[in-house]
Amino acid sequence: MKFTSTSLAMLSLLAGGTQAFSVANTRAFSNTFSNSVAQPCTEGVYCASFSSLSMVASNEVVDSVSQGQLMPRKKTKEERLEEAKKGLQVHCVGLSIHHAQVEVREKLAIPEDQWNSASAQLCSTGQIAEAAVLSTCNRFEVYYAASDPREAMAAVTNYLATRSGLPVSTLRKNLFMLSGDDAVWHLMRVSGGLDSLIVGEGQILSQVRQCHLHSIEKDGSGGKVLSRMLNNAVAAGKRVRSETAISKGSVSISSAAVELSEMLTVSDLNIPFSEARLAVVGAGKMTRLLITHLASRGLEKITIVNRSYGRPNELKEMFPDVDIEVKLMDDLWDVIGQSDIVYTATSSVDYVITESLLEENALADGRPLMLVDIAVPRNVAQDCKKVQSVSAYNVDDLKAVVARNTAMRQREMIEAENLLREETQAFVGWRESLSAIPAINQLQEKADKFRQEELQKCTRKLNASRGKDQNLTDKELEAVERLSRGIVNKLLHGPMSHLRSSSSVEGKQAAVKELSAMFKLEEGTESRNKSGRKR
Repeated sequence: MKFTSTSLAMLSLLAGGTQAFSVANTRAFSNTFSNSVAQPCTEGVYCASFSSLSMVASNEVVDSVSQGQLMPRKKTKEERLEEAKKGLQVHCVGLSIHHAQVEVREKLAIPEDQWNSASAQLCSTGQIAEAAVLSTCNRFEVYYAASDPREAMAAVTNYLATRSGLPVSTLRKNLFMLSGDDAVWHLMRVSGGLDSLIVGEGQILSQVRQCHLHSIEKDGSGGKVLSRMLNNAVAAGKRVRSETAISKGSVSISSAAVELSEMLTVSDLNIPFSEARLAVVGAGKMTRLLITHLASRGLEKITIVNRSYGRPNELKEMFPDVDIEVKLMDDLWDVIGQSDIVYTATSSVDYVITESLLEENALADGRPLMLVDIAVPRNVAQDCKKVQSVSAYNVDDLKAVVARNTAMRQREMIEAENLLREETQAFVGWRESLSAIPAINQLQEKADKFRQEELQKCTRKLNASRGKDQNLTDKELEAVERLSRGIVNKLLHGPMSHLRSSSSVEGKQAAVKELSAMFKLEEGTESRNKSGRKR
C-alpha cells in the first residue's frame, strides 16, 4: 500500500501541539465497554431539519479560571513529543436510525448551542485529545483522537450515559464502535453517501462539511488529526459525486414522478417539459415534496386543487418563488382541461379520475393529457389508460424508475469506493508520518548537544593558544558557530531524507526504528527520564 510523503516542514509544524478550550469540574469517567463489536451505520432519507455538527479538540488541561474564563495550560515540548510518539489513533462511537431506537437517538441528540460545550467536556479529563460530534436527525456519531483507546472509550461512553441518562448496558445495545483505519473508512463512506439509506444522497456531505468548518472556527478546534480527517472526508465526498454518477437519478417516488414526466413529455405531449402547464390534486406531504423537486428544475407556476384553502396557502408561503394558484375541488375538471400534466396525491380511497369522468367532462378525445398518480390508494383508475389522448402512470411505473436508478447507483458504488480508498490511504499515510516527529526532534537535539559540547572544547583550546586577553572575537566565534551548524546539518540531511522518503506506513515505521537504533535515540530519552525522576 503506497502513501504520499510528508515534508519535514509539515512535521515540524505538527510537533507544535494544538490549542483548544477545556471545561473545568467535569465528571471523571471510569468504565469501559467490553467485548464490543463494530457495526456498519446508514444515513436516513433527506431531512426537513437537522442538528449540524460540532467539534472541539483539546491537548490541554485547565490550569486556572480567571474572571469566569477558562485559562488553559499549554503542554510542554516533552509532553507533546511523548504524545506524538504514542500516536493519536482515531475512533468512532455512534448510532443511526437502523441501529438505535428513537428513544435513544433523541436523548443523545445535541442541539447547536451545546456543540462546543459537549465536545469540550469530552476532552476536559485528558483521556481524549480531540473530539468531533456529528449529530443529524438520523445519525449521532462522536469522532475522537486519543493515545490510549481504552481510557478514551471509557470517557466517551460514560459521557454519553451521563448526558442521556441511560445506563451503559442500554447504550451498548445501540452503539457501534470503530477504531483506527475502520473509523477513517467509515467517515469517508459517510461523506461519500455510501453509508446512507439513499445511496449518494447529498445532504450528509453538507453536514460533514459543516463539521469541518466548525472545527477550524475560533471557538471550536478540532485539532490537527480530526480537522485533517474531516477535511479529507469532505474532499472525498465531493470527488465521489463529481467523478461518478452515484448521485444521479431519482430514488424517491416524488422525485421519480418529476423525472418520469420530464422524460416523457415530448413523446406523450409533443411539447418540452418547460412549456407544460402543471397541476397537482391534493396538498399533503407528497405534494410538498413534488413541488420541491419541480422547483429545483426551475418551476415557475403550478395549480393546486384541494378540498380547502388551508394547506395550499401554507405551501404558497413555503415556496414564495413559485406562482401557486389554488383551486377547490369544484374546479377540478376545469383545471384538468387547462393543464398538460396533472399529478394526483390525495388521501381519497375512491378514484378521483376515471375514464367515464373524463368522457363526461369532454376530455376523452381532446388534446394530449398526462396523468401521474403518486397516491396509494390510487387516485387515477386503471381504465384511464384506455383513453386515446391520455397517458396515465401510477406508482408501479414510478417504482421501475426508482429501481433502475438505485441499481445504477449501486453499480457506481464500486468506483466510488475505489476513490474513497485513495483518500483514506492519503490520510492514513499522513497520520502515520506523525510518528516520525519525536525521532526527528530527538536526532536534532542529540546532534546539537554534541555540537555545543565540541564547540566549547574547541573554543577553549583556541583561546588558550592565543594567550591571555586574546580570546576569539565575536565575528570569529560566529564563524565557528556557523561552521559547526553547517557540518551537523549536512550530516543529518541523509538520515532526514531517508526518513521522509519512506512512502508506505510500514516503510515509515521501519525507518524510524532504524534511525533510533543507529543514533541510540532511545538511550537519550531514558537518561532524560531518569534525571527527571531524580530531580
